Amino acid sequence: MSKLGTIEVKFSNCNGKRKVQYESSEPADFKVDEDGMVYAVRSFPLSSEHAKFLIYAQDKETQEKWQVAVKLSLKPTLPEDSLKESQEIEEIVFPRQSTKHNGHLQRQKRDWVIPPINLPENSRGPFPQELVRIRSDRDKNLSLRYSVTGPGADQPPTGIFIINPISGQLSVTKPLDRELIARFHLRAHAVDINGNQVENPIDIVINVIDMNDNRPEFLHQVWNGTVPEGSKPGTYVMTVTAIDADDPNALNGMLRYRILSQAPSTPSPNMFTINNETGDIITVAAGLDREKVQQYTLIIQATDMEGNPTYGLSNTATAVITVTDVNDNPPEFTAMTFYGEVPENRIDVIVANLTVTDKDQPHTPAWNAAYRISGGDPTGRFAIQTDPNSNDGLVTVVKPIDFETNRMFVLTVAAENQVPLAKGIQHPPQSTATVSVTVIDVNENPYFAPNPKIIRQEEGLHAGTMLTTFTAQDPDRYMQQNIRYTKLSDPANWLKIDPVNGQITTIAVLDRESPNVKNNIYNATFLASDNGIPPMSGTGTLQIYLLDINDNAPQVLPQEAETCETPDPNSINITALDYDIDPNAGPFAFDLPLSPLNIKKNWTITRLNGDFAQLNLKIKFLEAGIYEVPIIITDSGNPPKSNISILRVKVCQCDSNGDCTDVDRIVGAGLGTGAIIAILLCIIILLILVLMFVVWMKRRDKERQAKQLLIDPEDDVRDNILKYDEEGGGEEDQDYDLSQLQQPDTVEPDAIKPVGIRRLDERPIHAEPQYPVRSAAPHPGDIGDFINEGLKAADNDPTAPPYDSLLVFDYEGSGSTAGSLSSLNSSSSGGEQDYDYLNDWGPRFKKLADMYGGGDD
Repeated sequence: MSKLGTIEVKFSNCNGKRKVQYESSEPADFKVDEDGMVYAVRSFPLSSEHAKFLIYAQDKETQEKWQVAVKLSLKPTLPEDSLKESQEIEEIVFPRQSTKHNGHLQRQKRDWVIPPINLPENSRGPFPQELVRIRSDRDKNLSLRYSVTGPGADQPPTGIFIINPISGQLSVTKPLDRELIARFHLRAHAVDINGNQVENPIDIVINVIDMNDNRPEFLHQVWNGTVPEGSKPGTYVMTVTAIDADDPNALNGMLRYRILSQAPSTPSPNMFTINNETGDIITVAAGLDREKVQQYTLIIQATDMEGNPTYGLSNTATAVITVTDVNDNPPEFTAMTFYGEVPENRIDVIVANLTVTDKDQPHTPAWNAAYRISGGDPTGRFAIQTDPNSNDGLVTVVKPIDFETNRMFVLTVAAENQVPLAKGIQHPPQSTATVSVTVIDVNENPYFAPNPKIIRQEEGLHAGTMLTTFTAQDPDRYMQQNIRYTKLSDPANWLKIDPVNGQITTIAVLDRESPNVKNNIYNATFLASDNGIPPMSGTGTLQIYLLDINDNAPQVLPQEAETCETPDPNSINITALDYDIDPNAGPFAFDLPLSPLNIKKNWTITRLNGDFAQLNLKIKFLEAGIYEVPIIITDSGNPPKSNISILRVKVCQCDSNGDCTDVDRIVGAGLGTGAIIAILLCIIILLILVLMFVVWMKRRDKERQAKQLLIDPEDDVRDNILKYDEEGGGEEDQDYDLSQLQQPDTVEPDAIKPVGIRRLDERPIHAEPQYPVRSAAPHPGDIGDFINEGLKAADNDPTAPPYDSLLVFDYEGSGSTAGSLSSLNSSSSGGEQDYDYLNDWGPRFKKLADMYGGGDD
């Protein structure tokens, strides 16, 4: 086994400032640093193949190249050789310090640079392994002590490097790991035995030489990528990446990628290639077809040492490439002709189910089918919807089809995808098919034509007159069926229809003024039914436009009016109400009859225009009252119709504005004598009922008071539930003392009543206050004095209860200070009153003066 060691290669030239780059012909075994130091990167048995290798040098500026052969030989190690070897360890001497010359410090010029120490990682020892010897040229005269400081010595990680304090021998104590620390910076110190510094510290740099001790590691063990089917060669797919913990600037960390295997291997075993430096995967062959291969699995290998299969370390990962779908397969019908049938007059019915096949990925726009009707349906009676689950085409009817018009349809349909086909692909003939639709005849409703049917007819037509024939048609021309007619709606019950031939005949007189006639039109509805299976029916409306005849005489409007007793003002405006229409209505003629004679004597009528007239009082004064004035009104019909209408006129006393002031205005508004008598009787009966109810309530109250006196104060039940609607059970309920109904103070004197159990509604037992007695003939001025005297007596009365005590206000008895109500009687009767002064109040009070005064009746 060879021992790891180093040799130095130098290329000398005339110009020592050239920058030279070194390279080994066997980089897996030997490497060359920039300073020309050659070292073995691994342990191996020295054989003939490892005994020789070349070192290349190249000028970085002129690109001039040189080479030198290096031969290795195995030299036995003798004890003296080991001693010699230990004596030949490189020695680092502290640079000479400045010295004083003529009183001034003087530094010796010296080009002295300590080269870094290169130490391979993962060394097997033995440890501690000597590296260099540090020495000061003052150790000849002084006894010195050496030490090193810095990370790896006295700072974490401590103890990696140690120094012999006497000999200055620097050693490493254990293997190094470049991936943890790639370089150490130490400082060497020299002091005397007293600890005084005798040399300036020197820097020592130790480079850890990288060994290929780390395999490449992929960032992901499984990489996923996609590529559209039909992609051309050179299409980018994905990138895989691996990292190596070794030095990326050395061969140990330089990775190369390659594809180890591809599964499946169709249509070519090399469908993809990978960029060996970047890890980019691209297509290298054509023929990607998702319908044949949906996914490829590649095994990718990453190798360091620039992919050297002998010395490089490798690792693998998996790349899964999914072939995505493009619309390269059109939908194709499973049959060239489809068949279906539909009943006539039906919509939203599925006629046929169209099935297609599509090799593209299901439920994608490249697979979803869209159907269209390209021929055979000029009126647009059919439509095709796509079933989202099965991708089938559902042919439906969107407009009713009449069997008598079309018995069959032959549709031409085409199927396409939601997205266009890929370039260069055409729709095959299988993307078009025909649909044969048969229409089924069904029993349809009979229909009236026209509907509604309008006829014109004069009113007053007698019963039994044939008006018209209202028949229905059967759309089923290919079915032998009979139609029968019935009446469905006839509001006035004027018509009947023959069930076989549909003749309509009147059964009553037609009247245009009937409430069932709207805008001169009478509507009647009839039903037509066939005898098909199942039977069908249809309705039709007959509209009779009734022409007016002069069959209604005019009437006065309004029928009641008011006027004053005097001629001025006393005008009454009237018009006429005629249920006929023009020309059988206005203009109207107004007149007064000749009898009775007092009509034209008291009244006069003046025609204002064709529709209005004015009724006026002809005499100077007409006594207040209700008068019935007959008025003759004649319309303009041919022949004309006349009518005598009664206008009820209330003559009343009026104020200066012409408004009635009579108290019996409601009676004068049109109530008859019988109505007035009925109202008076009702009022009298109501008063009698009220009076009887009052008497009954008073008697009931007395009985309740008598029963309350029999109750012991301790058994007072006024706070309990009492029943008042029970009647006694005969003689057993009559066994009580009637003396209890007498005056309370005579039955049981106050003296024998126990204190504290008196009823709250009894007479109080304390002394009654002595209030002043009001004079028998009071005058308006003594009321205030009477109240003040009563207040003073109450304040000075020691027997009066305090303000916060219970006061009894609802008891009256003997000795009550309340005066008799007889003082309210009038001092004189109404007959003694003189009402003659009413004559001075005007004509409206003249009637009262005549009735109550001394005038004539």
